[in-house]
Amino acid sequence: MFSSFSASSVRGRGAVRLAAATLVSGLAAVAGVMAGAGPAAADGTTQNQGGATATIGGLKTYGAAVIHDPAGDQELSAGLFEMSVEGGGMLQTYCVDIHNPTQKDAKYHETPWSGTSLGVNKDAGRIRWILQNSYPQVNDLAALAAKAGVKGGLTEQDAAAGTQVAIWRYSDDVDVDAVDPQAEKLADYLQKNARDVAEPKASLTLDPPAVSGRSGERLGPVTVHTNADSVTVTPPADAATSGVTIVDRDGKAVTSAGDGSELFFEVPEDAAAGAAELTVQASTTVPVGRAFASESRSQTQILAGSSESTVSATASASWAKQGAIPALSAVKNCAVGGVDLTAANEGDEEFTFELMAIEHTIAAGESRTVTIPLREDQAYDFTIEAPGGFEKRFTGVLDCQTQGSESGDSTQILSEPSPATVGGTAPDTNLAETGSSGTTPLIGGTAIALVVIGGGVLILVRNKNSPTKS
Repeated sequence: MFSSFSASSVRGRGAVRLAAATLVSGLAAVAGVMAGAGPAAADGTTQNQGGATATIGGLKTYGAAVIHDPAGDQELSAGLFEMSVEGGGMLQTYCVDIHNPTQKDAKYHETPWSGTSLGVNKDAGRIRWILQNSYPQVNDLAALAAKAGVKGGLTEQDAAAGTQVAIWRYSDDVDVDAVDPQAEKLADYLQKNARDVAEPKASLTLDPPAVSGRSGERLGPVTVHTNADSVTVTPPADAATSGVTIVDRDGKAVTSAGDGSELFFEVPEDAAAGAAELTVQASTTVPVGRAFASESRSQTQILAGSSESTVSATASASWAKQGAIPALSAVKNCAVGGVDLTAANEGDEEFTFELMAIEHTIAAGESRTVTIPLREDQAYDFTIEAPGGFEKRFTGVLDCQTQGSESGDSTQILSEPSPATVGGTAPDTNLAETGSSGTTPLIGGTAIALVVIGGGVLILVRNKNSPTKS
């Protein structure tokens, strides 16, 4: 459901546009205020820290379970979901978010535990143990049944249901049983024997996701972290005209890299202030236990199995000849209930921004992270325009808890062979186009703002210095 962005040149002072994102739960809307933004600013990008991106296809192997609640028992389906990976590949996942609905055809991103409910769950490691020691990782069902003391054996449906029930007991802290006795026996065995196992590393990430510096410098390093044998490095889309190339520490052009490789943006000395992105891609199996969060409020998933799949990651660079030159990135932080915005300043002047009436100044060569607090299930959509002629837009939904929102959505029920679904989110509304505030000069120049309607959050970021001259 976290950190990617859009980057584009910004010329002059344009009309301010307000994009409103509406939650399916109807809780709140979030508006991003854009200053001097060109058309590219309207193209939203969801935060994504790298790895696999996939679309959920529904429950494929499942049995029945019952949640015991003071309000009454409720039956629901329990088992394995399947996801199709962008670029090729298939994933099998279990749910770790029982009370939230599953959006039809929801898009998911590989996500660190810290960006989901698992990040604040002391039993998250036990869930990974269950995944490693049960179906489908253990596909010898006779051996699994013997180990769990299940007489009469296990079907694939029993194994999937029992595994999901055991996971729910740790992920959602619910009183839930499998309907089938064999599946229930497996669930009890897995729950009793689960041990803490560390979070798996990402299939592919770039660290840091954003760098900055002066024209004529080698910007970086951006370090590749992956379990793939190698990754393909794609240079900026406008490399032929901008002259920006991707090189190693010695200045040699790079087209492929491996785990631990350091990449740099080589920016010509005569380059005007601007920004660029590099992309790395590979084919690998995603580690069991990686979390998958959606772009909408859809059940968080945890990986149980992966075919050879396409994974990718993106990093950006911004540069200018002088002034403040910030590098901006953001990531969900469920431990604090918000989004952490990191700004690093590699310029020769200070970069100042204001967060909830508190002003922060980042000196040249320093970095700082500030937290944007959000409510559970709250959508956010904000664009940052900074010196150097680029802008970044961050969108998503904060989904850190396993309890449903006030929308009244219920868990999926047994009579539905695929997960229960709710309608998609409403499209962004451009108030400039509807006539609400199309020409109102709320902010200009290098100012940015985030407004969380209903959340009471107002963030202003600006460069106090005059615009950088190229």
